Amino acid sequence: MKNVTGLVLAGGRGRRVGGADKGWLIYEGRPLIVSVVERFAPQVGPLLISANRNLERYAAFGEVVGDDVADVSGERFAGPLIGALSGLRRARTDWVAIVPCDAPHLPTDLVPRLLRAALSNDVMAACASVHGHLQPVFALVKTSCADGLARSIANGERAMHRWLKALEAAAVDFDDPQAFTNINKPIGNGNRETHAADGP
Repeated sequence: MKNVTGLVLAGGRGRRVGGADKGWLIYEGRPLIVSVVERFAPQVGPLLISANRNLERYAAFGEVVGDDVADVSGERFAGPLIGALSGLRRARTDWVAIVPCDAPHLPTDLVPRLLRAALSNDVMAACASVHGHLQPVFALVKTSCADGLARSIANGERAMHRWLKALEAAAVDFDDPQAFTNINKPIGNGNRETHAADGP
């Protein structure tokens, strides 16, 4: 899998968790980013972290890339497509695998299965699916798609699922919905195990 760069999307505003940096929320006793990297890093070669704050802390896990907004939106925290673009532009491999920072149970065979589907279908992208529902932030994309994505963003596109559909991404079915669960609830909203991390 050395020809696949991993990209963890951690550059959001964290609106659903009171503006906290989601990668550093504590879940089951440790930061979400730790659980995600532990499951994701063995599946890829180089690892990138898309982030807009706590850059030094994220650098402990991989190369940090900020939102590349100069020629596409002019706004930081502009959504996952901006993070995806930054990763595609920074990667030096043929493929980039994308996951969010708030999915601590992501499949340990995610990237190999996405890559097999993309190669066997001769397409530019593949995306996880559960019971027929796409999971658009769990995807694999050809690095050469960067310029096309920049044009789409400049034209106002902000939705991962529409971009992947335009790429005719192969859908890869997974049986376990829990594997794609996002941790979106802060303390006081039904998730007592999730709170902001104070330390690195």
